[in-house]
Amino acid sequence: MEKVIGYVRVSTEEQGRSGLGLEAQRATIARMADAHDWDVTWVEDAGASGKSLNRPGLQAALTALKAGQADALVVAKLDRLSRSVHDFAGLLLVARREGWALNALDMGVDTTTSAGTMVAHVMIAVAEWERAVIGDRTSAALQAAQARGVKLGRPRSVSKEVEMRVFELRAAGLSYARVAEQLNVEAVPTAHGGRAWHASTVSRILNRKANNRSAVLA
Repeated sequence: MEKVIGYVRVSTEEQGRSGLGLEAQRATIARMADAHDWDVTWVEDAGASGKSLNRPGLQAALTALKAGQADALVVAKLDRLSRSVHDFAGLLLVARREGWALNALDMGVDTTTSAGTMVAHVMIAVAEWERAVIGDRTSAALQAAQARGVKLGRPRSVSKEVEMRVFELRAAGLSYARVAEQLNVEAVPTAHGGRAWHASTVSRILNRKANNRSAVLA
């Protein structure tokens, strides 16, 4: 019997108190669980927005999946997990790397099947394409800003690949501390060639990028 985490969420405190929506989501997942003989552990976030992945219930579920306590994360609807394609694509990458499956019943995303995996790959490809387009626009804007004499932030202290890895982990909903922990596990070198990542280091990288973008748009 496959162990899965059934994740349910409602978006307002009122819905969370009344339970509206939670039972419908549970029922949808339960029907699929009966059909596939899943052993479901339920996790919920009542009154939590879908704009961010930093939710207590979801983070607990991701921690359990990383520890191998379940084989898959199942949601009745994709928007219960995230309203951002980028965030969802980040979660798909994390799932693939850590070896657990992700199943969004309404979208046909089931990484245990070839068809579901194809849908997931298409979503990842679209997200990566959008990120590349944004990167191209940012580079062009930076060059234009430099031509105007705008003083930007310090030169990048880590490689572009490392910077993108930091953004990817953060987009997957990991806290600064968990991003640092994962980078240490992967033995990703720091700006000075060491391997000791800290939450403050992650924060500086993300904030510096945000500040540079603000300068370009000013």
